[in-house]
Amino acid sequence: MDGNHQSDHKHSKTEKKFLRKQIKARHTLLRHEGIETVSYATQILVVANGGLGNGVSRNQLLPVLKKCGLVDALLMPPNKPYSFVRYKTTEESKKAYISLNGKGIVGDVGQKIILYLNFVEKVQWKESGHQALPPGLMVVEEIISPEDEKMLLESINWTEGNGKQNIQKSLKHRRVKHFGYEFHYETNNVDKNKPLPGGLPEICDSILEKWLKEGYIKHKPDQLTINQYEPGHGIPAHIDTHSAFEDEIISLSLGAEIVMDFKHSDGVTVPVMLPRRSLLVMTGESRYLWTHGITPRKFDTVQASESHKSGIIISDVGDLTLSKRGIRTSFTFRKVRQTPCNCNYPLVCDSQRKEAPPSVPESDREATQLEQEYVHRVYEEIAGHFSSTRHTPWPRIVEFLKALPSGSVVADIGCGNGKYLGINKELHMIGCDRSQNLVAICRERQYQAFVCDALAVPIRSESCDACISIAVIHHFATAERRVVAVRELVRLLRPGGKALIYVWAMEQEYNKQKSKYLRGNRNSQGRKEEISSDASVQESPVEQTPDVGNQGSACSVPSISDFQEGGCNSSKFTNSKLPIHTNRTSFHSDLLVPWHLKGNPAKTNLTCQTLSNVSILQTYYDQGNWCVILQKL
Repeated sequence: MDGNHQSDHKHSKTEKKFLRKQIKARHTLLRHEGIETVSYATQILVVANGGLGNGVSRNQLLPVLKKCGLVDALLMPPNKPYSFVRYKTTEESKKAYISLNGKGIVGDVGQKIILYLNFVEKVQWKESGHQALPPGLMVVEEIISPEDEKMLLESINWTEGNGKQNIQKSLKHRRVKHFGYEFHYETNNVDKNKPLPGGLPEICDSILEKWLKEGYIKHKPDQLTINQYEPGHGIPAHIDTHSAFEDEIISLSLGAEIVMDFKHSDGVTVPVMLPRRSLLVMTGESRYLWTHGITPRKFDTVQASESHKSGIIISDVGDLTLSKRGIRTSFTFRKVRQTPCNCNYPLVCDSQRKEAPPSVPESDREATQLEQEYVHRVYEEIAGHFSSTRHTPWPRIVEFLKALPSGSVVADIGCGNGKYLGINKELHMIGCDRSQNLVAICRERQYQAFVCDALAVPIRSESCDACISIAVIHHFATAERRVVAVRELVRLLRPGGKALIYVWAMEQEYNKQKSKYLRGNRNSQGRKEEISSDASVQESPVEQTPDVGNQGSACSVPSISDFQEGGCNSSKFTNSKLPIHTNRTSFHSDLLVPWHLKGNPAKTNLTCQTLSNVSILQTYYDQGNWCVILQKL
């Protein structure tokens, strides 16, 4: 079959499906990379579905390609579902085109993958420039012997729970043990006046003494956190709290290798390979200014060369492959700080930071700036991880979408990673989001999505049969802006059209049932607090309020009369601290959620009732949100 040429014979059902897939692959390549396929044979083929992004490694694909001839180069861009192969001759590439097109291979996780090949004239892949390790960062390979590794792993008793010497916790993404001092995830700090009895395990003494003698560390730690990560688990990007620990932080990797991402505040990201039995040492800038984290996934993109075992993962598309993760255990040693931090990075130092938290905005400009800093910027930074944790559609939203008539035009305003755009194939769905990175994920999934602000959606009025807005409107900083967002949804609807709106509820426990965001949390000092599942994360400049169920909003949802009199009077709240939702993971600890709906579900309706051209069909509580279905009159 030749997908680049039209033929006169009638295609079978299988051939038609193949041609559709091949055309789709060509369009994807053109849209994302600007590379156009050609109808004549060349030495270079693009292999759709044969990429690192959909679980195909170099070791798996290269032998298949070599069966058709001498491979001159195999380029595998990171996180992309396709690759490029260049053969020595055009005849060899033609053989691969005929032999492999539409054929299946088994991926690294056992899934069957169908390859679709097209010819291209040339490939110009933009490589990132040479990167250096963050200043103050060091990775020491084979710091301990395999025998010592085995001894350390066997010394951990995960079945004993809390003991006299240690505190054990099971968090969302991993399980941990603390020695020396307990790390409190609800405060991201330690209680310096309450050391745990017994100090660090004796088995660590000789190893630490050796590292001191050899100059890898400058002082002996007094706090140890042991983390165990299953494949697919990770830890969000964070900076260890300045006021909690001294400059030097070291982490020993046992059991399996891992890629850890370091990110500077200017946006530069450096992926660093931490081999098994290696020691990571963070001091100075790398400790105080750069965030570090592990993306939750089952495969890492790594260098294929055997000589490249540690350090920076260079984006050389000719030398990238996948590495399957194993069970990794880390021993992270730190020394508790007894005096305030006086580092050279006061803007991110909780000991030195003196600025007051943001107050309730008094103007639309202030509200826009606040949302840009604490909502839009955060989503751009966490888009990848956010998407990986947002894959299961909520049943009642699915029910709403599947109940719509076939052929309905539906807009998802604030679509995120597009998890609802493909729920009902009988609908014509389009999504939009403020985050460019999330929209890019939608497009990679072949969904129709574009970037825009929910306050000004570039869609014609009365052109939609339905709209959904899931967990979006609560991010707006003032009641007036939330009303504008609802009004914009209604503008898109034709008369009789319906909108489904979800907004974050202060009550994360309703009718004696906790929302999924609180499940697994524990009580702390008699109060229900949300506990971060992350390591010592530097606190946000904005005050966080874990006990959101008892926290009033800085500007509560107004009554109808409030709007008739000119809207919510935010000036009387000047210098009030904005409540911030503190989720169980710090991925969301900076997201602005000033929506106040405590104690009365009917308040969800109030904003909608300010609009004269809608009727409220239903109000309910679901997944920690208050929800409204409205209809345009």
